[in-house]
Amino acid sequence: MDDLSGNISIFSGDGSDPPSVPPSMSIDKLLPALLECFGIILCGYVAGRTNIIPSTQAKGLGSFVSKFALPALLFKNMVLLDFGDVIWPFFFSILVAKVTVFFFVCILTLLVANRESRFSKAGLFSIFATQSNDFALGFPIVEALYRNTHPEYLQYIYLVAPVSLMVLNPIGFAFCEVQRWRNGELHQQSKLRVLGLVVLQVVKNPIVFMVVIGLISHFLLGQKIPPFMEEFVDGLANSFGGAALFYLGLSMVGQLKKLTRSTVVALILLITAKLLMMPLICRGMVEVLDCGNRSSLNHTSLSNYAFLYGGFPTAPSVAIYAAQYNMELEVVTSGMVISTFLSAPIMYVSAWLLTIPWMDSAPLASALQNVSFNISIICLFALVWSVAVMVLSRKSHRVPHIFTINLFVAQLLACVGMIVWNFVAAQNSFLGQVLTFTLLYGSLYSTYIWPGLIALSLLLMRRSEEASFRPGLIVIAGWGLPVLAVSVLLLSGQRMPDTIDSAFFYGKTQVLCSSVVLSVSITLCGISLALLSRRSRDYHTLEHGSVSGSEEDVRLPYDTNTQSSVEQPCAIGSINTGCQMCECACDREQIMPDVTGPKEEASVHSGQCSQQCSPTSCLLAEEEQKEAARQNTDIQSTRHVLVCLLLTVCLLANLSSCLWWLFNTDPGQLYVELQFFCVVANYGQGLISFAFFGLDKHLIISPFKKRLARLWRGWGQEVTGSVASEEIRLTCSQFLTYHKQQCVRDIVHKKRCGEKSTAETFLGSEMVRWLQSVGLAADPGEALAYGSRLLEGRVIQHIGLEFGFVDEALHYRFT
Repeated sequence: MDDLSGNISIFSGDGSDPPSVPPSMSIDKLLPALLECFGIILCGYVAGRTNIIPSTQAKGLGSFVSKFALPALLFKNMVLLDFGDVIWPFFFSILVAKVTVFFFVCILTLLVANRESRFSKAGLFSIFATQSNDFALGFPIVEALYRNTHPEYLQYIYLVAPVSLMVLNPIGFAFCEVQRWRNGELHQQSKLRVLGLVVLQVVKNPIVFMVVIGLISHFLLGQKIPPFMEEFVDGLANSFGGAALFYLGLSMVGQLKKLTRSTVVALILLITAKLLMMPLICRGMVEVLDCGNRSSLNHTSLSNYAFLYGGFPTAPSVAIYAAQYNMELEVVTSGMVISTFLSAPIMYVSAWLLTIPWMDSAPLASALQNVSFNISIICLFALVWSVAVMVLSRKSHRVPHIFTINLFVAQLLACVGMIVWNFVAAQNSFLGQVLTFTLLYGSLYSTYIWPGLIALSLLLMRRSEEASFRPGLIVIAGWGLPVLAVSVLLLSGQRMPDTIDSAFFYGKTQVLCSSVVLSVSITLCGISLALLSRRSRDYHTLEHGSVSGSEEDVRLPYDTNTQSSVEQPCAIGSINTGCQMCECACDREQIMPDVTGPKEEASVHSGQCSQQCSPTSCLLAEEEQKEAARQNTDIQSTRHVLVCLLLTVCLLANLSSCLWWLFNTDPGQLYVELQFFCVVANYGQGLISFAFFGLDKHLIISPFKKRLARLWRGWGQEVTGSVASEEIRLTCSQFLTYHKQQCVRDIVHKKRCGEKSTAETFLGSEMVRWLQSVGLAADPGEALAYGSRLLEGRVIQHIGLEFGFVDEALHYRFT
């Protein structure tokens, strides 16, 4: 290891460039293949988003794909598969890799998930992490890459796919059946009978069944489909590709709207297992089990192919399994969306790097340095903004925000250190390089340590409930341990000459030191989050929480029959004043003396309420503000967990890079890709912090939305006045004529909004459920659109005139 050429590029042991060899794949047709696949996915998404194909009809397409097209495709290829020209070590490498990831996810889920649903999560999450989209998305990509150089690689798709379908998926299905039994659906039956039902359900699965039939027919029919059924099978099999991709696009619609903390946590872990762990383990298994390959070039090609195969996204059929069992559908579908679009750039960059026969060390080192410098400048501004928001929002002295701002400062110093290093590294100033390196890696190691410490603080807060522990010790550890590690490195390491890459400034000693720091932080963060997950049962959505329990405190008895008899519909587009509304309410109370008891008691609450309520004058608006504050506290806790998880994924990538370099004398082209990813993760982690904490809801987002809403209302009134569109008029007219009285009886409640005033309101979430229950909307999306038209037509309004119609615990009333 004389210079950087032994560290980040595919060079021979003496540092010289290897002879140019032809690439093992062709990238010319990869981009068209990716455009074809993702273009069809986009068409499906657009069709679902614009409601050309509703979600109810999309289920039929999903049933066709999973029960007809895919079984026919598997039957055809299992019959035609040629076992004679198969490199079995490669097959067993993929088998071992899939089994390893499957049981790792399964055991981790059983340990961490709550008891009520851990078996269904273990089964479906394990299938999610191991079943790739081999046929619809994987086969076109492999064909584009290897058709001209290694056409025999195409058959491995059909050989490897049954590993999941025949061996692993039945285990996952069995876990789902066990969950159904534990939920009481099969609780009255004996365990032996339940076991029989589990086996029967697995065997009846059309995918598993047709794989078995295909294997039997392979030997009975002599690798040939009979002519009388060949066209029939081909017709069904050929319909799979486009239909599966189109259905994948349809299934993406609306899946990212209702992510809960448990959902997002599971998504991060699953996508990490699918797109990071699986490719690395597949490649590692090929390196180990195929070491006796007679051709080193073919061995390298197979290991690269294994890496690409491991990066294929999750198959859409996993969402169908979740829908069949009605378990974990949100996690699976959202994960499928994210993994599919993340896999595209990963596969393209990987394939592009693998087609380069050799790379010079100097341009690579310069490229890494430029990427580090550029991303550091961008993140520097983001982190300054995030620190300012944290200070102005007065959260920097609270736990765990006091640790979070220390993380921000460490990230900011790491960016400053990299910017300075970009100028110092090219100079021959030994003292300047050492001082800059100390600043850079002292702060970078601190960013490695803080995610584990923040996760530990969340766990201690949950245990003590009131966070009575002192944060000083954690702050000292967050800065002291990195300083200690850098001090040991400076005293024991040997500086590498002629290198501008800070990651190898002290050579192997630095890599070992980084590995230890990363391992400690990953272990601490993983254990803390696992224990936190086991103790936590109050998962809240990222966008809105549950309905506040204080609603009953402001609700009065209400005679709905009397109300409906005296309610008069308002004209479409009319804007009633607050006095008119409250006079109407007072008139109702005068003819309903039984609302609050004696008449003198009713008069106490018969005051006027203003049209635009505020938290200082209205109990309902104050309730909304308290609910928002409570959600903000939960969201901050949730965001800390998510930031810790995302940064832990970055730490895993860094640890993989260190171990890859330590245990491979010839790291190869894929190592370069991992190096670029680590550079972006190290100096771009400030963007993660900015995304979660730089846009404070109460300090930035809410004032901006309110200002924008006022401008929009003013512009709308100036341009269109009170004239609504024809669609809005028809909707409002239909609702007022046929549905308003029933709606009032079902969801409108008289609630106390002041000491001497009342208001008749309903929640936005109640209206969404009611519209679906009476058939005016087929799903929440249609209900939101219907309610928005009622609000634009002035049939309903928010009590404070601050929000549009949303599916949340916000109070609305009829005008």
